[in-house]
Amino acid sequence: MGISLAFDGPVAVVTWDDGDNRVNLDSLGRFNEIFDELDEVTGPLAVVITGTGKYFSNGLDLDRFANNLDELGATVEGMQRLFARILRFPAFVVAAINGHAFAGGAMLACTGDYRVMRADRGYWCINELEIGLPLSNAMAALIVGRLPRPSARAAMLTARRFDGASALAGGIVDEVTTEGEVVARSIEVAASIATKSREVLAVHKGQLMGSVADQFDPRG
Repeated sequence: MGISLAFDGPVAVVTWDDGDNRVNLDSLGRFNEIFDELDEVTGPLAVVITGTGKYFSNGLDLDRFANNLDELGATVEGMQRLFARILRFPAFVVAAINGHAFAGGAMLACTGDYRVMRADRGYWCINELEIGLPLSNAMAALIVGRLPRPSARAAMLTARRFDGASALAGGIVDEVTTEGEVVARSIEVAASIATKSREVLAVHKGQLMGSVADQFDPRG
């Protein structure tokens, strides 16, 4: 259970195995421990982020906040800093969307430089409209920056649930595959980029999404 790190050659596979895979201070702390470790890696590297079972991530841990309301602000702030960290991370990041990705989980998927989704089950959805929590300007910028405009509009203004086929057609993900191949295919894609120049990749990532990362965390 929890969040683990394993290596498949130069590909770091980050696996979230905690039921609904909710975002809270504990999961954020573990993600940052992993990226602290990856910061020390020199040479070829790419990253795959995935979940297990039914969920990639079901977003913020709303049940936990019901009993610990004081954690909400710190959790949202920490989630935004994590998004910035992944957007800036000097290696190619693939989101292997094995199941449902809702709200913060959908945005976590969007931090990936490439996204592979399970074709037969699972939704990608920005459902803040349904739960009554508006996006921050930085969150909106991430969605608009990663998605074609019609898909961003549908996601933000209708809370549409995109299955694999519609997510692919809408440009939310780059490809879809079977449940058993999501992680393997993501590792294959990541490995194909891992040996390319990480220094140049970091520059190009900054040119693409640096302004969004700066909105999430202006400290850089």
